[in-house]
Amino acid sequence: MKLLVTGGAGFIGSAFVRYVLANRPDLHVLTFDALTYAGNLENLEEVKDHPRHEFMHADIRDEARVAAAFATGIDAVVHFAAESHVDRSILSPDPVIDTNVRGTARLLDAARAARVARFVHVSTDEVYGDIEEPLEADETFPLKPSSPYAASKASSDLLALAYVRTYGLPVVITRASNNYGPYQFPEKLIPLMISNALEGAPLPIYGDGQQVRDWLYVDDHCRAILAVLERGRTGEVYNVAGACHLPNLEVVKRVLQIVGAPESLMTRVTDRPGHDRRYALRGDKIARDTGFVPEVAFEDGLARTVRWYQEHAGWMARVRSGAYRDYYAQNYGWRSSTTAP
Repeated sequence: MKLLVTGGAGFIGSAFVRYVLANRPDLHVLTFDALTYAGNLENLEEVKDHPRHEFMHADIRDEARVAAAFATGIDAVVHFAAESHVDRSILSPDPVIDTNVRGTARLLDAARAARVARFVHVSTDEVYGDIEEPLEADETFPLKPSSPYAASKASSDLLALAYVRTYGLPVVITRASNNYGPYQFPEKLIPLMISNALEGAPLPIYGDGQQVRDWLYVDDHCRAILAVLERGRTGEVYNVAGACHLPNLEVVKRVLQIVGAPESLMTRVTDRPGHDRRYALRGDKIARDTGFVPEVAFEDGLARTVRWYQEHAGWMARVRSGAYRDYYAQNYGWRSSTTAP
C-alpha cells in the first residue's frame, strides 16, 4: 500500500511518517508538504534515504501538484496539512481558511477521482469549543468552534463527511486532543515553555493559566491514526483522547520542575481573544472499534520531550532563527522522481 501523507514535514505528520516506516514494512509513503514556516525537512532527516519514502514539495491547494501526487499510485491518504496555530488564525484568518477548507476540498476531489481505498482526515478537539466540567465530548457533541482555526477545521470536517454521503468516498475523521513531543514548533505551549525555561527567559502565561487541556503524546496519536486507517469505519468520527486533563499553569510548573528552573520565570500576559476554557474528550469509541488506547503517561512523555529539546539545541536554534529553511536548499537529496523545487 502507498500512502499520501499531507503535511508530513510538520510536527505530527513527520512523527507519523517516521512511525509508519519504522513499524510497517508493507507501507510506502509519499510525503507531501508545502514547507511553510512550520514544515521542516530536518524532521524527516532519519528517513531521508529510506527506500520506501518519497518527498514532494507542493501545496495542497495546487491542483496540478495534487494530481501529480495521485498519479504515482496512491492507495490511501492521511491528511495532516493545515495552518494550525490559533493565534496566527486570529491575526490573519484568510490563509487558515484557504488552506484548511479549500486545500482539503482539493484533496477530496483528487482522492475521489483516484478511487482511493481510505481517506483519513486529521482534525482537532478544538472544533467542539469549550467543554463545561464535568462533561467530556463524544463524537456526537455539538460543534462550537471559537477561533478561525477551529472553525476552518470544523468546516473541513463537514466537507469530508459530505463527500462520504454524496460520493461514497471512504473518509474517516480523527479529532485529537493537544499533542506534545519532539520536533514540535516552538509556538505551541510545551515547546515554548521548554525553550524559554532552558534559556532562563520569561514564560508567558495567558490570563490566569487555568485553561484545561487534554494532553496526548505524539507517538500515541500516530498509533491511533494507523489504527483508524486500518480498522476505522467509513464515515465515522473518532476522538483520540489523551486522558490527561491539566490546567496550562500546572503543565508549565511541571516543565520548570524537570528543567530545574524557578517558577519566578512565569509571566502573566493578556489572554487570547475567545480563549477556550476547557477541552475534554471521550475516547471509548476508538477503543471499541480499533483497540487503541494511549500508552504514554504524561509524566513520562513530558520528561522525554524535555530531554529531546535539551539534546537538540541546534534544531531549536535553527527553527527559531528561520535557518532551518536553508536545510531545504542545501540537503534536497531525496529519492523521489516527484521531487521538485
